[in-house]
Amino acid sequence: MKKTYAKSGKTCRVTFELPEQINAQEVSVVGEFNAWDKEANLLVKRKDGRFSGSLSLEVGKEYRYRFWVDDERWENDWDGEKYFTNEFGSEDSVIAV
Repeated sequence: MKKTYAKSGKTCRVTFELPEQINAQEVSVVGEFNAWDKEANLLVKRKDGRFSGSLSLEVGKEYRYRFWVDDERWENDWDGEKYFTNEFGSEDSVIAV
């Protein structure tokens, strides 16, 4: 994942990526930043097979998130900064900006 902080220091543009090994047709990034809306932030499938997309997030916060894959399964970010056990007995990825 890549972070680019705004000059104002108030927001950070975060680029989320999932490698081609995920073997998927459609992926979205879902988390606290979009009220866990599976349709809000679809990632783009690149020519090399990876998925990526960027969001502007408020600085000074941590956000839990996951990837929703092919409208059937959850995946964590393999490059997540840390993980948080959720109420469903699995883990969410966490990013701090």
